[in-house]
Amino acid sequence: MGQGYGFGKVILFGEHFVVHGVPSIASAISSKTTAIVEKKGGTGIEVVDERPEIPGYKKEKLEMQEDSDKRILEAVGINTDETGVKITLGGDLMAASGVGASAASCAAIARALSEEFSLGFDDEKINQIAYEGEKGYHGSPSGIDNTAATFGGLIWFIKGDPNIIEKMKIEKPLYIVMGNTGIVANTKAAVEGVKERKEKEPDKYNKIFEDAKNLIHDARKALEAGDVEKVGKLMDENHRLLQEIEVSSPELDMLVSLAKENGALGAKMTGGGLGGYMYALAPDQDIQERIAKVMGDKQFQVIKATVGG
Repeated sequence: MGQGYGFGKVILFGEHFVVHGVPSIASAISSKTTAIVEKKGGTGIEVVDERPEIPGYKKEKLEMQEDSDKRILEAVGINTDETGVKITLGGDLMAASGVGASAASCAAIARALSEEFSLGFDDEKINQIAYEGEKGYHGSPSGIDNTAATFGGLIWFIKGDPNIIEKMKIEKPLYIVMGNTGIVANTKAAVEGVKERKEKEPDKYNKIFEDAKNLIHDARKALEAGDVEKVGKLMDENHRLLQEIEVSSPELDMLVSLAKENGALGAKMTGGGLGGYMYALAPDQDIQERIAKVMGDKQFQVIKATVGG
């Protein structure tokens, strides 16, 4: 029996833009997906998915999950026509859009396979395999989700050949609240939609992408300087740019407004958009609690997390 894990994540800045070479900043969160892999008699793949979920998520993602699992096993070099494999998924990370659930499961499965088949993969190799698995969910993933899921911590990421990955350090912890719209989003469709619109309106989109690039460099400086007020303002601006490229949703915008009305320094959608999660930055733990309570009182599922520090 092999065991593995992958961290959930929050993209602090740069989702969608990252697919097109703009930097992005992401942080792992403490919630994880776990995987147990066992060789079994016969052939094929058996998956037992015991992760907590937003209603409808697993059903909606089932075909993508099957494609992803096949890609992972192929990348690892296991032929399930010869060796049967049972995968059991669990952990405390909600299976939902926007929190890196697919990447967390890919990293967890890769680690568990490495252990069960005595392959001795290091984190770099686990990350490569998780990226192959992510293709089943996202078509052409940026690579940031699987990188956060594998390595943890706070990450500066630029997609390229090769990817640029830098660990960031911030002295002062950030208190965040992640609010879930309850909508299962299709990241693949969101990414493809941006690509199509960018091709149709290159001048408009190139300006937005240039603004995003400048903003994210400013965000890194503000984070490393511990200037949380500036970080909050840049979050608001990043959300506005995401609205402009049409990947937010009325539910995300409502949660962003709700957080701001209750003391958030800034708030924005996170991840693929069109549903899934947003996150808000609180100046302290008391305001973090207040924002989480207001969202919870309105029946939204909430994650409280600390980034850095």
